[in-house]
Amino acid sequence: MKEGAPLSLERAAGLCALFGDETRVRLLWLLSEAELSVAEICRVTELSQSRVSGHLARLRDGGLLSARARGSSNLYHVDEARLSQEGRALFELFAKRLADSVLDGDRRRLAETLRARTGGETWPESIAGEMERHYSPGRTWEALGNALFGLLHLGDVLDVGCGDGHLASLLEGRCARYIGVDVSAKVVDAARQRAQHRESPLRTDVSFEVGDMHALPVADAAVDVVLLLHVLGYSPDPKRALGEAARVLRPGGRVVVSTLLEHPHAELTARYGHVNAGVEPGALRRLLRRAGMTPQFCEITSRERRAPHFQVVTAIATK
Repeated sequence: MKEGAPLSLERAAGLCALFGDETRVRLLWLLSEAELSVAEICRVTELSQSRVSGHLARLRDGGLLSARARGSSNLYHVDEARLSQEGRALFELFAKRLADSVLDGDRRRLAETLRARTGGETWPESIAGEMERHYSPGRTWEALGNALFGLLHLGDVLDVGCGDGHLASLLEGRCARYIGVDVSAKVVDAARQRAQHRESPLRTDVSFEVGDMHALPVADAAVDVVLLLHVLGYSPDPKRALGEAARVLRPGGRVVVSTLLEHPHAELTARYGHVNAGVEPGALRRLLRRAGMTPQFCEITSRERRAPHFQVVTAIATK
């Protein structure tokens, strides 16, 4: 757009939307102070990588940021000389006049980050204390899980609410037999198709059955491990579901439960088919005992970063 050219409604609304977000204005201020990589921006702002990357993409698409390659990453900055007339006007009106306690913290961490550049600090050292928030090539939760799964020797496993069989592909070769049960015939068919189209032959006896968690199509004392991973939320009768898990377990067998902590967001989880609003650890322990099992562990194990910050309860119990 030429200097002084009239604005379309779409362009005007787009610019207002870009400057109408607190985080994006904060990033514009920061990147007018220094040229930074995504990892450095995350370190300064203490925001997640995914959140920062999303805002950077929008600002760059809107013509408010410039970027240049440095090795395998990009460095981002505000190049005022390349801003359009209207972009520069809004930038000067908002980002250049900011005074806020949040920015005071950013300014302090920015100085530390820039000092680290010249101090020979390695990339792992630069993110020490918050490594789980930053991407590193090959360092994913999936890769970590696959590595640790190699330590498992689970015997005969029943996966209740198995979905389309992804867990079977992870446990295959780590158990003697895998039985996946799901109430949906369509989902079970997808799981069977996944197993049939593996690139390498199966090393474990894998099967999938249509069945209800409240009446499992499995004989008494048939398996060593029962997995109830994010399925109790779909149960109108968790006591009965846990009773079925106990029935099919051999003596000494284990059940692993992962489910949402009790929450006030039933309307939201109902969109995903949930029929109850989670459970407290104490209540889950009581349900396990009433089903004839002994809880070995039952605690809150995670909290989502994204609102409404659902928390997950994990329990392990033996028969």
